[in-house]
Amino acid sequence: MTAHPYRSVLYIPAARPRALEKAKTLPVDAIIFDLEDAVAISEKAEARQTLHDALRAGGFGKRAQLARINGLDTPWGHDDLAALAPAQPQCVLLPKVDSAADIAALSDAMDALDGYANTKIWAMMESPLGILNAADIAHAPRMGGLVLGTNDLAKDLGTRNTPDRAPLQAALAQCVLAARAAGIAVVDGVYNAFKDEDGLRAQAIQGRDFGFDGKTLIHPAQVDIANEVFAPSSEDIDLAHRQIEAFDAAQAQGQGVAVVDGAIVENLHVVTAKAMIAKAQIIEELSQ
Repeated sequence: MTAHPYRSVLYIPAARPRALEKAKTLPVDAIIFDLEDAVAISEKAEARQTLHDALRAGGFGKRAQLARINGLDTPWGHDDLAALAPAQPQCVLLPKVDSAADIAALSDAMDALDGYANTKIWAMMESPLGILNAADIAHAPRMGGLVLGTNDLAKDLGTRNTPDRAPLQAALAQCVLAARAAGIAVVDGVYNAFKDEDGLRAQAIQGRDFGFDGKTLIHPAQVDIANEVFAPSSEDIDLAHRQIEAFDAAQAQGQGVAVVDGAIVENLHVVTAKAMIAKAQIIEELSQ
């Protein structure tokens, strides 16, 4: 589990100054400043300058900040990197990652510029080849996290958009496994029907249960649900405290396991309980 929470990760088009300014007031854990799909070709140059100015000005508080550039195989990717370098971005999100070689190429391009010494790389997982190479990508240089691009992935796989996402579940699980093995964050894809709160909640719960740290969002109206679903509930925290106390008491009596609410509690449950309490504390600190 990563230290910073990523319950809600909101896409913001980098070409929209008002949206960038509004993002400073939203209770999101992270922002993806998008220079790729959300920006028309005719606006690419202006958008990267707008984003550069916004990052230099700051004001985004404790929110994690990811700049999604265009791919390095496009006419705009290298220009994006050069334009953003003086702003020293926290993270660069690379779209359409197929292999660890794509991450290495981006890392080399960043090393050639001043401003990226402390910048992490995140990868969009949105192609069949990328999913098959998820473990290698997750262990590549500078990696900070994986972001599922489920719309592009579904298109390339030719799957249907079913409520249970059964056609995508193997890919989702592959990315969670890869991220956990590498000790980095992993964030679920977007839910397109931003006015469908019940559908969003159901898909967020599914993503949480799969092991994702949070969900990417396309509209501010989705933030509250994502924050709620991916945060430990008061019942979760209460159970965690009781598990820890019961296990400590059992150990004091020379026993290796305890029982809470009719269920066995071992050391592995205590580790999970402590991580959950720590996550809740970090979330509380971020909200202050």
